[in-house]
Amino acid sequence: MQVFFGKPEDIDEWMRLVRSVRTEFPGLETKTALDEHRLTVLKFMSRSQAICVKVQERITAVLLFSRSRNMICFLATAPGFRRKGAAAALMQTALAELDRTRDICVSTFREGDEKGTAPRALYKKFGFAEDKLTVEFDYPNQVFILKGNK
Repeated sequence: MQVFFGKPEDIDEWMRLVRSVRTEFPGLETKTALDEHRLTVLKFMSRSQAICVKVQERITAVLLFSRSRNMICFLATAPGFRRKGAAAALMQTALAELDRTRDICVSTFREGDEKGTAPRALYKKFGFAEDKLTVEFDYPNQVFILKGNK
């Protein structure tokens, strides 16, 4: 499974994937929200903080991460490509780009939310532990923390 840094020329294919999973992500319900997300992705691409998995030229999984905040910001996999290692490959690449001496965080769905079953299992597999409960985009979430190797 090959991971690539997203480039501006990938944006249309990237957003095709995001549009296909948007109902699974609070905050992406409207055209305006998708337009804002597109600009965010382009910003992350300009900082080399956007990675993706491609099958031929089709983007099948995406991840945004922030070096300054030391966090995983967005992770999505196309439905037909789930459970095939794409999300794990993206996580390995992102974690190698982040500062492992500091805590790394990610916000995901709460326990009991069917949307959270797969992402919670993935983050736990990489050593993340449950932390505080939060609300993002008017939706209940939970922060997960991967302790830094100090």
